[in-house]
Amino acid sequence: MSSSYERYKRQRAAKDIARENISRKKENKFFANLKMFVLISTALVLAGFVALNLYLSSLPPIPDLEEYKPNIVTKFYSEDGEVIKTFTAYTYDRVDLKDVPEELKEALIATEDKNFYHHNGYDIVGIIRSSVQNVIAGRAVQGASTITQQLARILFLSNERTLTRKIKELEVAARIEKTISKDQILEMYLNNVYLGAGAYGVSAASKIYFNKKLNQLTLPELALIAGLPQAPSVYNPYNSKDLAIKRRNQVLKRMLTMKYITDEEYNNAIKAEVKLSSVPQIYTTNKAPYFSDYVIKEMEKLGFEETDIIHGGYKVITTIDSKAQAVANESILKNLKNFGLNQKSQQAAVFTFSPIDGRIIVYAGGKNYGESQYDRVQSIRPPGSAFKPIVYAAAMEKGISPNDIIDDSPITIGNWSPHNYSHRYRGKIPIYKALMISSNVCAARVIQEVGIRSVIQIARVLGITTPLEYDYTISLGSNGVKLFEFVRAYGAFANGGYVVQPYAIERIEDSRGRVLYRAGKTKSSHQISLKTAAEITAMLKTVILSGTGTSANIGKPAAGKTGTTDDSRDAYFVGYTPDLVTGVWVGDDNNKKVPGLYGGTVPARIWKDVMTVATKDLGANDFEYPVIELENYHASFSKAKVIGDDENPSNENKEASDPTDQQATGQNQNNENNSEVSQQPSGQTSSNSNNNMTTEQKSSKPQGAPVPKSQEKTTAPIPMAVPESLR
Repeated sequence: MSSSYERYKRQRAAKDIARENISRKKENKFFANLKMFVLISTALVLAGFVALNLYLSSLPPIPDLEEYKPNIVTKFYSEDGEVIKTFTAYTYDRVDLKDVPEELKEALIATEDKNFYHHNGYDIVGIIRSSVQNVIAGRAVQGASTITQQLARILFLSNERTLTRKIKELEVAARIEKTISKDQILEMYLNNVYLGAGAYGVSAASKIYFNKKLNQLTLPELALIAGLPQAPSVYNPYNSKDLAIKRRNQVLKRMLTMKYITDEEYNNAIKAEVKLSSVPQIYTTNKAPYFSDYVIKEMEKLGFEETDIIHGGYKVITTIDSKAQAVANESILKNLKNFGLNQKSQQAAVFTFSPIDGRIIVYAGGKNYGESQYDRVQSIRPPGSAFKPIVYAAAMEKGISPNDIIDDSPITIGNWSPHNYSHRYRGKIPIYKALMISSNVCAARVIQEVGIRSVIQIARVLGITTPLEYDYTISLGSNGVKLFEFVRAYGAFANGGYVVQPYAIERIEDSRGRVLYRAGKTKSSHQISLKTAAEITAMLKTVILSGTGTSANIGKPAAGKTGTTDDSRDAYFVGYTPDLVTGVWVGDDNNKKVPGLYGGTVPARIWKDVMTVATKDLGANDFEYPVIELENYHASFSKAKVIGDDENPSNENKEASDPTDQQATGQNQNNENNSEVSQQPSGQTSSNSNNNMTTEQKSSKPQGAPVPKSQEKTTAPIPMAVPESLR
């Protein structure tokens, strides 16, 4: 037995050893195969790079390269065929390399191409490194273009973002390196690279940004210029000084790392203030400069790079109306000057778009692009009473009617006691008149009735994204809004309740006429009811005919609202016809008081100038809305006294007469007085006897907004003024 057992053990051990050997062979085979795959792949990649290097090295030089000048022909067109911006007019102050400060050359090399003097126009190691980083990140986070490749793109290549173009870029870069010396390449790059604000080359940038010669610039100023090639508009100090400083400091850090500057020089430079030229020289032909900047940003969203846009030779057809834009530019200057607003910080902005299809018609971000490229169409400023239609829209959505009665008398909500202009109160008045005269206490009563949340929700669905405090004071426009978003929100009142996204570009063609981009269907969403849009429009018509916006009357159906903030720091007029919506802001960039400025003054007059031209060929059609009858109100009401003008006190007690019917004025005044009497419950004193009220009556507890009375309407709805595709 013992011998049999021993034999069994030996056989078992032999089988285990055999299994282990087989397992090891399999494992060794797997690793051997993996090792072979890695070696073969590496060899193929290296062979590919060697072949590419040999091919690039064999390319012939480029004839007459030193005489070459870039052909910059990208143009922006208005919808009516006018050239509104061309990139053919530019600064090109050629500078010899010996006259370029050493710090600038070092800054550019440190930032753009640290191995510039050690490669043949392309950096194979850099390409591998950036490829690995981009694969790991899952997106393009690191580039590998050398200064020579950038020069090749600027001088010779189209700007399509494809692998084919990248290969061509390597090919041309290699040929450039075989044609001219490194110093000549650097010199051509320094003279041709686009640096924003119409500047081509470092000498032009020196003049535009600092109004100095290149050899007069300090280290931090040179570093700022060296940081611009990556994204000229983003780091343009006129557009964003903070981003420009951040980028400048990154350049200085790279210079320190490469030991081009000392620790002391670095520490002093990053603390230096940026002192820009007070009047930058804008060399581009640009009839709508703020709009053109907006178009460039829209093109970047479509995948075009800024330098590609500048050098690409594109034909960009935009939505802008050149005639209306010209009038806007002129009207801003004229009306600001007439009102005495001559300081550089005293500005205006205008934005017009179609609520039907979203086309941007007018876009003016300030009065002088040469003095300030800051775009006030996108800035955040409080709208004052121009926000009230959103409050009233929330009320209309909850069933409150324009003819419901509200108490125009003092009110206290918590610790807040709003008051009307000059502390004038009118007692019981219709909702529509409360909006027409821009009563503050009535707006406070409305938001108290419908709730803060409802108002914020309406503002959000209408496209206002700026912060809104959960506070009753938002009813008077205390929180800032962007003019762009605010005008878009008013578009829903004009088109039956749809929020339509404005757009600027109709079509982009390349230099051969091929269409690279064509605008698709306008984005829109239905956010408020047709009934609410009709009611708000009916009420806002009275603002232009009889209320605070009479200066904006263009003689055709239109609706709008004035807005003025405390101490006249900001003034708005936002209004619309069935076809176009325009918003105007006037104020001071430094948030200073502008005595006498109201929404019904300069903003309303600019609005009238712009809309008169913009709607000239659109006819005088009324809104295709269900009939909204405002009790005891009719169009000739404007012939009566303009009562309770909270936005423009200069209108108080002035007769608004019609030369065709001089005798109607007194009658209409009586109609207005009688309407207020008839709308009060029996036993109540007329609002026109408000001055005779007793102290007890005046100090009685304020009432909330009335519960809306139900009203059956039998009027058949009329189709909305929007195309079928947007319904």
